[in-house]
Amino acid sequence: MKYKKLGKSELEVSQVSFGCMSLEGDHTENAALLHKALDKGINLFDTADLYQQGENEKTVGKAFNGMRDKVVLATKVGNQMRPDGSGWDWNPTKAYILQAVEESLKRLQTDYIDLYQLHGGTIEDPIDETIEAFELLKQQGKIRAYGISSIRPNVIREYVKRSHIVSVMMQYSLLDRRPEESCLGLLQENNIGVLARGSYAQGLLVNKPVKAYLTLSEEEVKKAADAVKRVAGNSRSAAEVAARYVIDNPAITSAVLGIRTNEQLQDALQASEASPLNKEEKQALQQAVPPIKYEQHR
Repeated sequence: MKYKKLGKSELEVSQVSFGCMSLEGDHTENAALLHKALDKGINLFDTADLYQQGENEKTVGKAFNGMRDKVVLATKVGNQMRPDGSGWDWNPTKAYILQAVEESLKRLQTDYIDLYQLHGGTIEDPIDETIEAFELLKQQGKIRAYGISSIRPNVIREYVKRSHIVSVMMQYSLLDRRPEESCLGLLQENNIGVLARGSYAQGLLVNKPVKAYLTLSEEEVKKAADAVKRVAGNSRSAAEVAARYVIDNPAITSAVLGIRTNEQLQDALQASEASPLNKEEKQALQQAVPPIKYEQHR
């Protein structure tokens, strides 16, 4: 497994990381899968207080109790559950972040979070207040570093200018190349790490039935999926090729792959160990589908 420094932080993270969102049900089974990933070199585990209303953080916390120094724990904040459980509301205020972190620390069974991320964000948010909360938590030793999870260029630019974020989590795949337009270069220039999610594009590049995706037609998605299969040939899997398209971009620190089964873990490990795509393979993939552009939040 290869590791990269996450932006300007001291965190060294595996180039493939474990997206915990899909974990559910039996804590013992989840722990076995999480431990197997750690044994194979994955050290970054990403969750959020929103996932399963906190149960996801609990299962991760139980799995790594007593192993805290071996893992990089990332979680997210900003979506406040309603008391009646009917849903959640966006709340990026300082008061709420300072309250929510205490609950995440309890569920994760730890006294510090390695990477605390704002789980979304709009240009209308009280951004300076949000930043104040994260900076205070750093001073208090409750978090080691902070970042945002956003695909909005206008929001990303503001945090680059006004904060000490070490990372941005964003959706990025062969089918969603919007980050290539403006964000990846900006973040690389400012030494801010990128955690890429959605590398398989909801499985459309791997094994799911073809359907329209974002602004791409069903036909365009099929062309991209076919190109992935051609590049994979008989020696590689489609999952490996789709993930390598993301991992090989120099701006990407780690591909956060959703893992729920042993098979998905094997796909992730295989991608991490594979050789990079060559220039011709990358071009073949890019030529198969037109890049889409950000239409809003520019």
